[in-house]
This record gives sequence, structure tokens and C-alpha cells, in this order.
Amino acid sequence: MEQVLERFLKYVVVDTQSDTDTGLTPSTPGQMAFAESLAEELKAIGLEDVTLDENGYVMATVPSTIDNEVPVIGFIAHMDTSPDFSGKHVKPRVINNYQGGDIKLNDARDIILKVADFPEVEQYKGQDLVVTDGTTLLGADDKAGIAEIVTAAEYLIQHPEIKHGKIRLGFTPDEEIGAGADHFKVEQFGAEFAYTLDGSQIGELEYENFNAAGAKITVNGRMVHPGYAKHKMRNSIRIANQIMTMLPRHETPEHTEGYEGFYHLMSFNGDVEKTEMVYIIRDFKRDRFEDRKKEMQHLINKINAEYGEGTATVEVKDQYYNMREKVEPVMYVVDYAEQAMEEVGVKPLVKPIRGGTDGSRLSYMGLPCPNIFAGGHNFHGRFEFVPVQSMQKAVEVILKISELVVKK
Repeated sequence: MEQVLERFLKYVVVDTQSDTDTGLTPSTPGQMAFAESLAEELKAIGLEDVTLDENGYVMATVPSTIDNEVPVIGFIAHMDTSPDFSGKHVKPRVINNYQGGDIKLNDARDIILKVADFPEVEQYKGQDLVVTDGTTLLGADDKAGIAEIVTAAEYLIQHPEIKHGKIRLGFTPDEEIGAGADHFKVEQFGAEFAYTLDGSQIGELEYENFNAAGAKITVNGRMVHPGYAKHKMRNSIRIANQIMTMLPRHETPEHTEGYEGFYHLMSFNGDVEKTEMVYIIRDFKRDRFEDRKKEMQHLINKINAEYGEGTATVEVKDQYYNMREKVEPVMYVVDYAEQAMEEVGVKPLVKPIRGGTDGSRLSYMGLPCPNIFAGGHNFHGRFEFVPVQSMQKAVEVILKISELVVKK
């Protein structure tokens, strides 16, 4: 437990926020700096075949301790943190033996993690929690996953009496901006299947996720002096607002859960002459996902029929698909993880991911890749926290999966 905590605290202070605007891989220099230090650490603890490529992908091998051949398995986590909230100057704090109640994160700014807002925190009474100082995110998404994988790998190196096959480790940049699998070399990785350590609370086990697309809507208006604008002005802001209200009111993130899909307005920028809106479209069922994209185009067609051709345009781009289609034919991969959790005393929580992971795209690239808990809560914001005991259990799950593959 001390090792995984020490690693995690070391990792989170490195600024690895990704950035959608640079067009680079990795998208920010902090990620490459972190990748370089991580590669050196992997070499120092005795891993083999440690590589760092020009795009910031780190790979390494825990060599087999058995003579017979078993499937090569992999464990993967991402190095970047969300671009949506500051990950610079992270100041983690450990609350030992949390006894329940609100947690004051920052006295000077009166920032409080309130049980009323985040009741799940009281599930961890008696445990040790790592929290932020309220000014940044923490980075458990996904540096907890990295710390867990590296700690498990070091333990296997130090305990060759544990029987396991060849294990591959992979650490990716830019997962938070949807680019984590862009330059991942599946053939070089060489695993038959893998697991991302990118889930939230202890016990999470996920092998299905949203089908995802992004949509950019552009509304073209016409500016005329407002005193003489009748039948001449075309206010793009008002038309854009009309498009917003044409979408189902309750099919938004704040009104949906479980397997329910949504349209999510990410940004709205404009003036009378031109307005741009960026949406993301999400659904678990492929047919409903396709219907959502068609509905977006249908609304634009209706706007153009009312205001004139070319008033509005939409560009829709698929981002990733539900990994379930690729994992179901090899469900034993999920079974290994579920059995491993049970054997180390963790209750499996099999649930859909209301988002995506590197594993969703990697599964379509030929590497079936379910997702396992990393232990954190409230990712991407100031109220993020992770129980140290959850990280410890994630390490134990990795070790147990490695053993089960040999026994099967």
C-alpha cells in the first residue's frame, strides 16, 4: 500500500494535461516529460523491452516465469489528465483514517467536499483518502491506474516464485482528448488481450461503452442595421437557439443515466453573422446512435427549409464505438477479471461505461480490452479523491489476473 501511494503522489504533481488545439502527439510537453521519467523507472525496477516512441507511448515487459506458453496479456493506463480543469501545481493531501463527514479541502478559499453533494465518500470510513487542495483536479484519472500497474509489475519482478506468463504494459498519451489509441502499435504490443485500469470506484468492471460522435453545427446569419432589419436580418444566434430547443429537452447528460443516451452541447460561440455549436452524441445501442446522428441532420434540413439553403450546416464525425461487440466473443477475458476480484475480496460491479476509454478503440483494433477500476471518484474536478485501499486492491487484482491466466 505504501508503494502504490508513494508512486501516485509522485506522479500527480507532474502536469500532464492534454490539449485539443495543438495537433501534436503527445499534445503537451509535460506528457512527454512524464513518459521519459516513467520509462526510466520501468528500466530501474527490472522490466524488459522498455520502449518510448516519438509519440510518447511507453511499453514494457514483465518476463514470464513459466516454461509453457500461455496467452500474453496486457495492462494499459493513460498518462494525461483532463484539459477541462487545471492539472497544474497539484497539491495532494492524504487523510488518514477518514471518519466521515465533510472534508475541508482549502481553508483560505472555503472549498469543502460535502457529503450532501458527494455521499459516496462515506463508503470509505476508516480508510485513507487522497484529496486535492480544491484548486486543481487530482489526476487519479489515470495516474492511479499507472501507479497500480507499475507497483504490480515491480512486485512480480521481486517475486519470481509467482507463476505467470509474459505480461505487457502500455502507457498512452492524450486519452482525455480521444486520441489515446491513435498511434498505439497493437502488433508491437503483442498481447492477446489486455485491460485498461481506468475505471472509477472499487469493483468496477466494464466491457461496454457509449458509441460516440462529435457534431459541429455552423449557423450563417446576415447583419443589417437593427432599425431597418425587418425581413432582412437573419440572426444566427436566435436560429442556433432554435436548433437547441428542437432537440429532446431531457436527453442531456444531466437528465440521463445507465443505458440512456444523450446530446450534449459542449460550446456555443457566435454573433449575428455566424454561430458555432459543438455537440457530442452518445448512445449504447448502435441503431439508436445512428438515429441520433440522422436526427441532427434532419433538424438542420428543417432549419434550411425555413430560412434558406445554406443557413445551417452540420459536420458529424464518429469517435469510437461500443467495445461490447468485440469483447463478447471472448468473454473469458471478462471472466478472468471478475474471478480475480472475487478472490481478492472485491465485489465486482459489472456496469456500462458512460464514456469511453482507450480500450474501446483498442478493442476495434484487434486488442480486446475491458476496463477495471482504478479507484478514484469525481474525476476531472476539484472534488476528486481516491482511497488508498482501493488502489491496493487494484494492484491485487492485476496480480491475481496474471496468475489465473496460467491456471486456466
